[in-house]
Amino acid sequence: MMRFPTVLPWLVLVQCFAGSGFAQKIEAKVVDREVIQQRLAQISGKNPERKARLQQLFAEAGAADAQIAEEEVAGSRLPNLVCTLPGSTDATIIVGAHYDANFDYGQGIVDNWSGASLLPSLFESVKAYPRRHTFIFVEFVGEEQGLVGSRYYVRKLPRERKDAIDAMVNLDCLGMTTTKVDLGKTGQQMFGLLNSVANTMKLPVSVVDVSRVGISDANAFAEAKIPSLTVHSVTQDNLSILHGLKDRLKLVRADDYYDTYRLVAFYLAALDSLLPEKARP
Repeated sequence: MMRFPTVLPWLVLVQCFAGSGFAQKIEAKVVDREVIQQRLAQISGKNPERKARLQQLFAEAGAADAQIAEEEVAGSRLPNLVCTLPGSTDATIIVGAHYDANFDYGQGIVDNWSGASLLPSLFESVKAYPRRHTFIFVEFVGEEQGLVGSRYYVRKLPRERKDAIDAMVNLDCLGMTTTKVDLGKTGQQMFGLLNSVANTMKLPVSVVDVSRVGISDANAFAEAKIPSLTVHSVTQDNLSILHGLKDRLKLVRADDYYDTYRLVAFYLAALDSLLPEKARP
């Protein structure tokens, strides 16, 4: 497989947003494949250790102490972990994943250390270039208990901060297959750009609705009418792996996992560059 350099500016020449048809240069740092795999392999046994490990990974990815915060969550002993990357405006993109796992069943690698451990790398990718949006990377607690962390996060947002959120991209259960996406109730308007980026990079992406078998932290944002979608790798064939003893590191296919990382990194950069300004109060 062809190796990519550490920094790769990517020129996106696609019809971004239906019918508009224009060229746009999209740039993001590409973290080395071995680093992505090392971060995935730094598995912690319990949820408090996972939270602490993620703090370390954000620091390794270049986040300053002032950018990383623990935010208490009502009904949880553990906090959400939030890493903020300021942009030139207050317009905001949320990138989320849950770090909690139910250790009664398996190791919780696919669900969802695969998503949680990728957030620091995405922070590193977006940080490398100037950006219009403020990116907030949130490691949610309590997803397995009914979206406790994400629902509390949305509920406590002041009106002006909630209105400033242009999009939420959620990562959950990655790497078992090529990239899949669940659009939920508000993600349809976000998929056109994701598909354009995927086509330009010659990476596969397909829509797979998993709402009948479970919910994800994107739902908390959709309930607040914030455009959101979940990137995942769940299919009918591998669904039984989740919450089971088979959920182990060997199930994350390195090529598919790295392709998903690269696609999401440039998708975030595209969202930053190409999302239209919306009227704000």
